[in-house]
Amino acid sequence: MECKSRFLALTVTALFFFVLGKGAIKAQEGNDPAARKLERSISELELPSDWMKAWSDPPAELRPLQIAHGIPAQRANLDGTKMLKEMGLGGVVCNVDFKDYMVSDAHWETLVKAVEACRQTGLIVWLYDEDGYPSGAAGGLVLKRNPDFEAFALTFDPSRPELFALRPSYEFTHASNNYYAARRYPNLIDEKAMQCFIDITHQAYWDRLKDYFGSTIKAFFTDEPSLMAVNIGEIPSDVKARVRVVDPLEADIKPLPSVPWVRDLPEQYRRRYGQDIMQVRRSLFEGNGESDRCVRRQFWELISELIAERYFGQIRQWTRAHGVASSGHSLWEEMPLHHVPLEGNALKVLMQMDIPGLDMLSSDPQTVIHSGWLTATLPASAALFNGGRKVMTEVSDFSQTMGGKGPASLAEMRATAAWQAALGVTEFTLYYNYGQRDKQTYKGYCDYVGRLNAFLREAKPAPAVLLYYPIYDLWAEYLPVAEKLTLETQSEKTRQIVESFLKLGRQMLRRQISFALVDHELLAQAEMRDKSIWIGGRRFEALVLPAFVELPASTASVVERFKAIGGKVLFDKPSGQEMDYDSLSRIYENGRLAKFNDRIVVGRFTRNGRDILVVVNVATESYAGDISVGHDKRWLVAYPDNGKIESIKTENSNKIALSLPPRGVVLLISGPQ
Repeated sequence: MECKSRFLALTVTALFFFVLGKGAIKAQEGNDPAARKLERSISELELPSDWMKAWSDPPAELRPLQIAHGIPAQRANLDGTKMLKEMGLGGVVCNVDFKDYMVSDAHWETLVKAVEACRQTGLIVWLYDEDGYPSGAAGGLVLKRNPDFEAFALTFDPSRPELFALRPSYEFTHASNNYYAARRYPNLIDEKAMQCFIDITHQAYWDRLKDYFGSTIKAFFTDEPSLMAVNIGEIPSDVKARVRVVDPLEADIKPLPSVPWVRDLPEQYRRRYGQDIMQVRRSLFEGNGESDRCVRRQFWELISELIAERYFGQIRQWTRAHGVASSGHSLWEEMPLHHVPLEGNALKVLMQMDIPGLDMLSSDPQTVIHSGWLTATLPASAALFNGGRKVMTEVSDFSQTMGGKGPASLAEMRATAAWQAALGVTEFTLYYNYGQRDKQTYKGYCDYVGRLNAFLREAKPAPAVLLYYPIYDLWAEYLPVAEKLTLETQSEKTRQIVESFLKLGRQMLRRQISFALVDHELLAQAEMRDKSIWIGGRRFEALVLPAFVELPASTASVVERFKAIGGKVLFDKPSGQEMDYDSLSRIYENGRLAKFNDRIVVGRFTRNGRDILVVVNVATESYAGDISVGHDKRWLVAYPDNGKIESIKTENSNKIALSLPPRGVVLLISGPQ
């Protein structure tokens, strides 16, 4: 997500280390003294001791990390880190100070002292890899080392005799229109440029902090890298007036349709497709024939491979060689159309991260039923299919603060954490301004996140439905424009595909249907057995396809084989006729609501033979109704807000009566099977 203001980041920086039968269940709010006591023994369903130990006192690795850019020398000590621990935090995401970035010995000394203090206090450290954002520039040092590393684009201007030209991707792009700094940006698909970025940043941290890598230092965080060759719109003029301008903009640059480029792209294209891109490049900008669409598909497929390999892949290769994980998030995750020009294929590039992530700028829990589901499901699906479990969120109440409605309440913060956990998030990195909250409130939030992770972080997400991510179709349809990119600037088919995809995701989430996103490449690798489709060792019982998608032959063949063995394949209907969501809901024995409510989010997990349901009420109203929990089982009910656990028996009803207050959350845990 863009719209990120480093006003918030700078506020956090300034404060860093400164303020330091049928059973029935009713979710309890906070530490309400009237909350009923445990009424049933849980001895017969006793949870493993490591579960209970983590629930009772979540360790640092289960707790949130505070994002803090720059550490005052007077706070880089045990007193400062102990204050953070007392606030319930598990660690920090930090960096060498932005002032005199990467070149100040004094700032490096301060960072080393702070990391050592974190080690002694038992706090975890992630390293933020940029001076502000977007990542890749090393605060301008990459281009200072070699100006030829700058990102550039192929532009198209039919008003000129020479239709095509190469020029830097700066004016009208995210590089010059962001909230942190207007500065020129390097080329993420230039392998040497990205080697330079890693050498200047990652290697510099290693040279000074190698003794902490893999122990105190766990990961690197990369922030909103992108290909730049697209106009995503101006930031508000009053904000833009305050943005630091590192590289002045050229006034006579004309906005033009453009696509990302790199010097060896023609050779890479010819090698893969046996075609000269220079002879067919006009198809990148116009034309609706099948040959035009084929060129666009091939071009964007190549771009997605290059950025996955040369940026995200290079970083992961380096971090793994040095004993830490790669993490971070991309730009505008919630807008499928923008995935094409920004990174080619968002799911593919996120799969190159050890801990794929998202940016959640709102702490209104109802964000999940609008765009939040996609923002979180993309990295969660990437983790599911790359064999990982950890998923990162950069979360704040930025939207509320900028709208004059902040700071978010503890209940809003908790419910926002819970719905993200329900969709698979495990690592919470915070831009919340803890100076606006008392220590006990902040600790209450951090304890809450720790309890969620106590049961969920080692659990396996259990979606049984796949939603097709139509990037293959968007590649063919996407036509660059000079103005701000919106759905209205694209073809009717593009709008129909995107709207269908977003509708399907929203409706399944609102009907408590757990699902993962899958693209054409992953589907083409699938195996079939037991009336199910298997990808990466994961079993799925249904596939949902947006309207108007055209599957490549290899993927279409897999879908036909899935149908032939009795698999469930559902297509969204262009006519507007409602899809059979009930048949998808019936796939799940557990977690179905008897009384429909589109503000209830359900997450499904398994761990050590137990089913775990996360049930979140994101609404401002209470909810009461039955929830299915399978046949004749005893279940545990865990309340992450106050740490209580109780046992409940379903007898023969297969249901539990659920009562959730506004923003209420419970975890339901089955007995071992």
